[in-house]
Amino acid sequence: MIRDLKSALLLFVALAVITGLIYPLAMTGIGQIVFPYQSNGSLLRVHGKVVGSALIGQYFREPQYFWSRPSATSPAPYNAGGSSASNLGPNNPELLQHVQKRVAALRQADPDAKGHIPVDLVTSSGSGLDPDISVAAALYQLPKVVKAGGIAENTLRRLIRDNTTEPLFGFIGEPVVNVLKLNLALHKIYASAHSPQER
Repeated sequence: MIRDLKSALLLFVALAVITGLIYPLAMTGIGQIVFPYQSNGSLLRVHGKVVGSALIGQYFREPQYFWSRPSATSPAPYNAGGSSASNLGPNNPELLQHVQKRVAALRQADPDAKGHIPVDLVTSSGSGLDPDISVAAALYQLPKVVKAGGIAENTLRRLIRDNTTEPLFGFIGEPVVNVLKLNLALHKIYASAHSPQER
């Protein structure tokens, strides 16, 4: 019996070391070597300072920038520590109120906007952290950003194209635009236009 107990204890210690120490360290090391950007959180930096992650949306409401998909996290939008959806069903009147309020905000930001508002601009995602919007949602906001920011439309179309991720293998999913990356590229243009060297 003591021999069996000793064997079981040795097996437990060996498995604990392998699965709890060696395997995690090996996977972390491989991740750091093969996928350093992804394994460190897909962080985006400006002048060496972390400004966000490409995987987590951010709240934008200035008209000269593209707006992200709405977030239902609390206590603040895009709270990565409290990822959640609104859990409001399609027949819930509260959901309709949220959508109407978001439509009104978009109309107020650009009263001249034409056409249907893409659904991802007025509904939140399941996680509340979605960093991407559809290409249609980016193009819908194009006139607003042109007017507010004074950037040429063809320049903005190029930025949208440059920050669009195509479907996996060309057919899995839809093309999406990363809003933070797009706005960082846009901010770079604004900053260079107002730098002393440009005056």
